[in-house]
Amino acid sequence: MIVIYTSPGCASCRKVKQWLKDKDLPYIEKNIFKTLLNDSEIKHLLIRSENGTDDIISKRSKVIQENNIDIDSMTLDQLITFVKHNPSVLKRPIILNEKNFQVGYDAEEITMFVPEELRNVADRSCPLTCVSFDGCGKVREEKAEAD
Repeated sequence: MIVIYTSPGCASCRKVKQWLKDKDLPYIEKNIFKTLLNDSEIKHLLIRSENGTDDIISKRSKVIQENNIDIDSMTLDQLITFVKHNPSVLKRPIILNEKNFQVGYDAEEITMFVPEELRNVADRSCPLTCVSFDGCGKVREEKAEAD
């Protein structure tokens, strides 16, 4: 299942949700300001990110800048507590599933969230030069037949 960490007013978050809806891909949305993230969830996000805090925490955020906070000097427990109390420091959207992890909206990279079997069908059904390649009707037909 795809999980998206979002915030209200985030244009990139809206793009990701629309892209997933257009591809008929189910997802769970977690608004970081309405849903309190627990310790294990924050730790999971940190573990999944390739570059640790640099991938998911905005060091330019207001709370970090105004309070001269050095994220890099924090222990893991301190960092988790800090993020839990200051969710605005998280970059958004954060998109993940069992295999993939992405921060922000990237039109090319987000295709990794399309299940591999559907990507393979699209590759066989429609050449890259097709004007409808991104949302190929043939992919939808084969998916419907498989269901």
